[in-house]
Formats: sequence, C-alpha cells, structure tokens
Amino acid sequence: MQTRALGPFTVSAIGLGCMNICHAYGPPVPDAQAERLLLAALDDGVTHFDTAALYGFGASETTVGRVLSAHRSRFTLASKCGMQGVDVKGDGQLVRVIDGRPATLRATCEAALKRLRTDVIDLYYLHRWDKQVPIEESVGALGDLVRAGKIRAVGLSEVSAATLRKAHAEHPIAAVQTEYSLWTRNPEIAVLEACREIGAAFVAFSPTGRGFLAGDLDPAAFDAKDIRRSMPRFAAPHWAANQRLLPAYRAIAAEAGCTPAQLSLAWVLHKAPHIHALPGTANIEHLRENNRAADVVLSADLMQRLDALINPRTVSGSRYSDQANREVDTEVFAD
Repeated sequence: MQTRALGPFTVSAIGLGCMNICHAYGPPVPDAQAERLLLAALDDGVTHFDTAALYGFGASETTVGRVLSAHRSRFTLASKCGMQGVDVKGDGQLVRVIDGRPATLRATCEAALKRLRTDVIDLYYLHRWDKQVPIEESVGALGDLVRAGKIRAVGLSEVSAATLRKAHAEHPIAAVQTEYSLWTRNPEIAVLEACREIGAAFVAFSPTGRGFLAGDLDPAAFDAKDIRRSMPRFAAPHWAANQRLLPAYRAIAAEAGCTPAQLSLAWVLHKAPHIHALPGTANIEHLRENNRAADVVLSADLMQRLDALINPRTVSGSRYSDQANREVDTEVFAD
C-alpha cells in the first residue's frame, strides 16, 4: 500500500472508516465480524483507522479500542468530537447533538480515551462546527488537548475554506475530512486548495459515493434506519437519473482493469497527493477490494472522461437533506 502524509503522520493512502460496523447503513454487525474486519485491515496494510464518538453513540470507539489497542503502535488513530449522542430528556434515549463548547469537547475526549483504551488520540477532529460557538473557541479547546498530551493533532470536518483558515490561525490544522467523490465535488470549490496552501491533508470520506459507485444498490432494500433514505440522490426522481450514469462508468472501470469501487477510490487518489481515501465497509472482501485500488493507475485521458461523466452538472439531487445541509459549513455549487 502506498503511503501519504496525514499531518505529522505517514499512513496508508487508503484508510478504514469505522462507522459501518455499527452505524448509519443498517444494524450493527456482530462483534466477531467487526473484530475480523479490523484485524484483516491491519494485516492488509491499513495504518489509518478513523472513528467518532457519534458512531453507534460510542460503540465504534469501544470496538476499535477492544480489538486494536493491543496493536496501538502499528496504526494512526483518528476520532471525532463535537457531535455525539446525548440523553436530552433524561429517559435513556440518546439523540444526536452538535455541541462544540470547550467543556463538552474536553469531556468527550476523556470518554473517548477510555473507550479507545489509549493514552492519546493521534488525530482528533471537530466532527461538525457548532455554529453557536466561534470556531476559534472550539479549536482553541482542541489545542489545549494537544498541549495536555491527550491528542497529537487537530482536524476539522465539513468546513469551508474560510472557516478552515480561521481555525488554522488559532491552532495548526493537520487534516480536513469531508465527503468527496466523483459525485460529490464540493471540496473542489475551495477547500482542497486551502488544505494544500496550509499544508493540511484532505481526507475524503464516502469516496465510493455511499456505495453508488461501488455496485448495484436498491434504495428500496435499505434498512429502515439507513441514513441514505433521507438523502435526495437516492430518492425518486433523482435515483433514476443517477442510475443512467452507471453503464458508462462501469465501462470505464472495465477499460481500466479494475472494479467500479476501485475506480472510484483510484480517482480520489489521483486528484492530488495530499488527498486520502477513507472508505468504510463491514465486509472483508470489500475491504481487500478497496485496498487494491491503491495499485490502480489511471491515465490522464481516463481521468478526464470520468470528470466529464460524473460531476455536479450530471448528478441529480442534493447530497444531504435540507436539515443536514444546514448543519455543515461546506461551500456549495450554484444551481
């Protein structure tokens, strides 16, 4: 596996997002399956594992800690704060809350360290910018955690270039994590270049388009709690329009000698050397398939054809619901 710089760390160019084992795309997988997946990733050369307090309301961090803490020296550990489950009504039911207050971030970090069974988190992201709290205050609190030895580097997720620069002026930002794939190009507006200018890595989550670019999806078969059910691109009439992009896309994958999933990941890695691909899966075969994408070489002609085929003008529908769009800070393309 090729490696790339992730802030002060050198990691595999393709990491593993640890959301899928317990959150967002269906019910949690059995503990034994999650353990096999994480250990298989480590054995297959993955050295960048990414989780969050939000995923399974702590379940992902707990699993990562239980399975990988014995191998802590072999990988770079990333997690996130600022969005987590909170018992708002006091009835034991957790709801997702965005909270970037310094005291909350410190408490979330302490809880994460326990769940992850580690003394320090290598890269700690602000999962969402809490727009009720100046970004400088939230990032300043994360800077305090660096100085306290609780974390080693600070990251941001789903922020604009302007917010990134404000944050970086308060404390160095090592990485920005935002959705990026052929069918989600928002980072190309300004954030990719801002990351390059300040020397931050860019971590592309959902690089396979939440599975759209990886295989045959049927939104009607999604689990009742699958977050894609709320995403316009997977609903009528957008879904039918987007499916029309796939035959030509699959033909390009065959021409490149790789699978559609590998093509999506290779495209991300070919866009710039400071970009990392962070797919997620609960399937070991998919994991290994994804990792082989680091070996795929795409010609300039193929890259241009992919860019022309799937882009903001040809993809139908917003990537998020109206509520989710309000919660992020990323730039958007004009209609």
